[in-house]
Amino acid sequence: MRTITAGLFSAADGVVAEPHEWHFPYFCDELGAAVMELVGGSDTILFGRTTYDGFAEAWPAREAAGQDVELAKLLGDARKIVVSHEQLDFTWRNSEQVPGDLLDFVRELKAGEGGPVSVSGSVSVVRQLLRAGLLDELHLFVHPIALGRGLRLWQDDLDEPIKLRLIKCDVFKSGTLHVVYGPQD
Repeated sequence: MRTITAGLFSAADGVVAEPHEWHFPYFCDELGAAVMELVGGSDTILFGRTTYDGFAEAWPAREAAGQDVELAKLLGDARKIVVSHEQLDFTWRNSEQVPGDLLDFVRELKAGEGGPVSVSGSVSVVRQLLRAGLLDELHLFVHPIALGRGLRLWQDDLDEPIKLRLIKCDVFKSGTLHVVYGPQD
């Protein structure tokens, strides 16, 4: 059975929106290695449409320019599956759209052949997978900044608590925490 792992950049107050506006001052080699391990160990990446659009705008150009080559090539070569209610046209190689219901598709994906699946960003996808018990690990990269406003992973929209167990917690030189949770057994 395939595993599904999600990674999100988070501010200390839980805001996960627009990390490109606040994340980079806290980037360090440790954080880069953790993200590379998370994404690099996967042969498939599941994206929400908004996150995919941002990646598709940036990473093919970075690969062509020889910037961040290892990660850019890895992202380009991975199977990229995008969740959207609108029909999409893709220009980035190895991209496809989830056909039909997300949760049914992910159940089949997990049961199928292949390596680990990662979810990068894509808060709405992460929420759905957590609620359905389909996420094996949630990696939160909690940055030492409070933003005060913006989209949070959860915003008063849980019918019942989702119980998690701590797998590990690392502290990076930048003050960012790498917290990994799994489902509570």
